[in-house]
Amino acid sequence: MTGDPVDRVTAGFTEARRVADALLFEGYVLYPYRASARKNQLRWQFGVLVPPAWQDAGGEHTWQRTECLLEPRRADRLLVELRFLQVRRRSVERLSPDGESWTEVAELDLPDRVLVPWDEGEEERVELDVPLDRLAGEGHTLRFELPGGVEHEPVHDGAGGVVGRLVRHSRPLTGEIRLTTEPLPGPYGALRLTATVRNVSAWTPGPGERDDRESALPHSLIGAHLLLGLPGGRFLSMADPPEWARPAARTCHSEHTWPVLACGAGRDEVMLSSPIILDDHPEVAAESPGPLYDATEIDEILSLRTAALTEREKREARGTDARAAEVIDLVDGMPAEVWERLHGAIRGLREVTGELTGGRAGRTSAGDVTGGPLPGDPGIDLTVVPPYAEPPAAGLRLPTGPGLPWWDPAQDATSAPGRGTVTLDGQVLGTGSRVVLKPGLRRSDAQDIFLAGRTATVEAVLEDFDGETHIAVTVDGDPGTDVRREQGRFLYFRPDEVDPVPEPGRAPARDGEGGV
Repeated sequence: MTGDPVDRVTAGFTEARRVADALLFEGYVLYPYRASARKNQLRWQFGVLVPPAWQDAGGEHTWQRTECLLEPRRADRLLVELRFLQVRRRSVERLSPDGESWTEVAELDLPDRVLVPWDEGEEERVELDVPLDRLAGEGHTLRFELPGGVEHEPVHDGAGGVVGRLVRHSRPLTGEIRLTTEPLPGPYGALRLTATVRNVSAWTPGPGERDDRESALPHSLIGAHLLLGLPGGRFLSMADPPEWARPAARTCHSEHTWPVLACGAGRDEVMLSSPIILDDHPEVAAESPGPLYDATEIDEILSLRTAALTEREKREARGTDARAAEVIDLVDGMPAEVWERLHGAIRGLREVTGELTGGRAGRTSAGDVTGGPLPGDPGIDLTVVPPYAEPPAAGLRLPTGPGLPWWDPAQDATSAPGRGTVTLDGQVLGTGSRVVLKPGLRRSDAQDIFLAGRTATVEAVLEDFDGETHIAVTVDGDPGTDVRREQGRFLYFRPDEVDPVPEPGRAPARDGEGGV
């Protein structure tokens, strides 16, 4: 992308907001999109920055801290956009028959919707444009305040007459953004940027007000995240930095947020610091028809279940929140070609038949397994040796002829899936071997990374249909090991993500044997 650097960042912010919106509203309202649903009783799970008075009592955080690396190059300023939701607590009132007074009610039943009390989220933005030279030393701090207030929205019946009103209360909210930079040693002219967002609201529970999370939320920043832009410069990936920047990247310490490069691959002028862990260059799937506010669900299943709601349930969803109403309307009006697109997508294909080269294990027509050292690491031999020398004999008579159903290994007494072995640093690992876990930073999730340095027992060595080798383990000291073994629910690592544990006095496992 070419053009003015500021225009590139501006366009990058617009592109990044598509992903950021998915973060900002994740879990905002969950299926079945009704306020009465149990899933919607506890809300606001991500990026919540509470007032200091609730941090001590509730154990939630008042701040988030982003540390990342950048190369200014031609850049002389930093563009910052803080985005979050502010809670607006909504109540429902009915107009009296004489039109003189209002009465708060639990619901207001209308022909097209059922209005109920609800906490709405109003998007807020705080924008900064700061010269880079002002961020050195003590840096730059911006204090922002959002006033509270009350809004009234009339509610009309089918004939256009006023039958009630919605009353929205918002509370005062005060926050700070502090930006500092420090130079990195070396010839590259790089900087370490620290961006801290803090809730400094002076709220404390008033007389008659409960001292709980529900009372603190209207004074909190919800789903807080940062967009950082560097016109004429570039940010460095924190997951895969250049070799010269790796030592500095390892010392960066972000808290309650996760910085990644935003926009498409190859772009580096915009960074998104998110309360949800993402990869660099995240994007919303092209097949997604619109926001469903629940990224943990499959869009197709979620849409089908939403389409199956009763008319009463849909009316309550429409009255719960304008965004829930949009979901109902989206699903109800979804054309057939969009439904078909939701069924799945193929991102890429590669040849996996015949013998595989380049170190990946491959099965020949005789049932043997070929392979070799992992490129770049001759100490790892990905040859997976099966526990049988001959291919299994034909078993069940299937409609297409004799053979064995691949999904039912119990029909093949000779296969013993998972009892293969793999050689690491000259040591044969199989069932019962012990290893030290060293998850790969770029392809591991947070749960894997938490296990770095832990010892584990190999339960199986497996090969998938693409010829990739996977080592199934149970972590030493895990109280649920017996359950994992009974159910076959293991943790899986690649060969280059484990180190063998030498066991004095015990011979290495032989090909195809081992035991727990």
